[in-house]
Amino acid sequence: MAELKTKVNDQSVQAFIAAQTDEARRQDCQVLLAMMQKVTGAAPRMWGDAIVGFGDYHYRYASGREGDWFKVGFAPRKQNLTLYLSYNLEDMAGLLAKLGKHKTGVGCVYIKRLADVDLGVLEEMIERAAQKMS
Repeated sequence: MAELKTKVNDQSVQAFIAAQTDEARRQDCQVLLAMMQKVTGAAPRMWGDAIVGFGDYHYRYASGREGDWFKVGFAPRKQNLTLYLSYNLEDMAGLLAKLGKHKTGVGCVYIKRLADVDLGVLEEMIERAAQKMS
């Protein structure tokens, strides 16, 4: 089986955020950093070159494939902030309807900027995702 390429490392989370060229994106990252750390009680760690993850989660599929990942995390991408909240967002449909302007993927929520969403709803989504991954 192929080994997961994105792994936890000892790169500085603060240096990664400080290197974001857009001031508003840096500020959004700081808000997410504080919110996710508060909710999970876990220190932020870099996963690969561009993902900030919180907590630890070991997964094992029926196929036998297994690995380690984080409970929740985010990545400031060129177009959006990518929020890694769970493998299945269906149980958060009600919260997603109240969140504000966003798009979703399989387990990700894409937000242009935090000003576009309700931060209270977002925090509740992060709490649910972290609990689900426990």
